[in-house]
Amino acid sequence: MRVAPEGRPFILAAWVILGGLAAFRLWPAALAWLPLAVWVVAFFRDPARSGPRGERLVIAPADGLVVSVREIHEPDFLGGTARRISIFMNVFDVHVNRYPADGTLAFRRYVPGRFVNAAGEKASLENEQCSVGLECARGRILVRQIAGLVARRIVTDHAPGHAARQGERMGLIRFGSRVDVFLPLAARPVVQEGHRTRAGQTLIAEWPG
Repeated sequence: MRVAPEGRPFILAAWVILGGLAAFRLWPAALAWLPLAVWVVAFFRDPARSGPRGERLVIAPADGLVVSVREIHEPDFLGGTARRISIFMNVFDVHVNRYPADGTLAFRRYVPGRFVNAAGEKASLENEQCSVGLECARGRILVRQIAGLVARRIVTDHAPGHAARQGERMGLIRFGSRVDVFLPLAARPVVQEGHRTRAGQTLIAEWPG
């Protein structure tokens, strides 16, 4: 199983602890720790993903549950009313994020903040977050990584000027978080609240033909 490099220290620590418990024959504690050690590996998994591609298509940047599809003012990059699709990642989802479209990374902004429940509306205003803006062939797209209740680290891979490829790794958030995608109103969402998505694979919106 391929894992994200950011997870290697956590995986190593979890299995060293398990090995220590087994070496001292602390079997009840070792058996109790084993599911956690396995979960740490699973959390940082980074599976190869393929799916629909093309400049008319907007692909999910995150695995998780669509918790909101709504119109909202987005002043930072789109500069007006946008349609926001919010995807909540629980601690069992893959947490590697991927670019939803081809484009040039034209905007990046990190904002420190709180760590309230990422599924709630307040998270988009109050939580730690990093926003990445893409200049795409059909228009601008903003992707915002938002830390969650137990997340304490946002990783965003690239700086402005990067030529992003649809489905390419964008970054990672640990441990439980949310990703918002802001689109011009011309882009038509094809997911609704309650739908599940897979990063780099699930179609979430389309530009008009």
